[in-house]
Amino acid sequence: MRLRLLTWDVKDTLLRVRHTVGEQYSMEAKLLGIQVEAEALDKSFLAAFRTQDKLLPNYGLSQGLSSQQWWVEIVKKTFRLCGVSDERALSPLAENLYRGFCNARNWEVFSDVKDTLIHCDKLGIRMAVISNFDSRLEQILANCDLRQHFQFVLTSEDVGISKPDHRIFIKALGLAKVEPEQAMHIGDHVLKDYLAAKAVGMESYLICREKEQLTEAEELVPKAHILHSLQQLNSLLK
Repeated sequence: MRLRLLTWDVKDTLLRVRHTVGEQYSMEAKLLGIQVEAEALDKSFLAAFRTQDKLLPNYGLSQGLSSQQWWVEIVKKTFRLCGVSDERALSPLAENLYRGFCNARNWEVFSDVKDTLIHCDKLGIRMAVISNFDSRLEQILANCDLRQHFQFVLTSEDVGISKPDHRIFIKALGLAKVEPEQAMHIGDHVLKDYLAAKAVGMESYLICREKEQLTEAEELVPKAHILHSLQQLNSLLK
């Protein structure tokens, strides 16, 4: 059956952050006169994120939080773990980091992405995004000159459901008015992207640009469904 919808994950599929979280946080803190090493911030961010995500999954939406409140609290916890406790400094720092994350300078579009999206456009394939991201994703994609390729952008904040929950994929299929067998999904995560999309009946491919990703992928994903570059997708779609 003819492909009528191609859905994409975003982070680490279409683009990636240019700097580590610690580097971004450290640079922003210096602007306010706060000196904290990037390596320490990386470690404390990981601890803060894991705790927050476990207690308040999917940005705490079910507990009445917004993604902005959720992220601001993670930033504050990260710096508190590094010994910064001045709330008068933490509040503006957290707000600045939340807003600044939308800036294109914080993101790198993978070199194989734009040509692939243009190729899909020329083939007349409708495309959309399914991502476990918050409402800033629309602006990030626009700032990175990618938004125009997608019919819609569906985030876990939009629908209150995150991958690998099959309902977010069903929601996307409903918006596009296509059947699962008429759709394909591409992402970098075995469970949240490849297996989740397959579970609802979509065709699915896993993007593995780095060799380290292959260990887990090769155990669960057929080699024919592993892409090492999106240029392989161009050939498949011919």
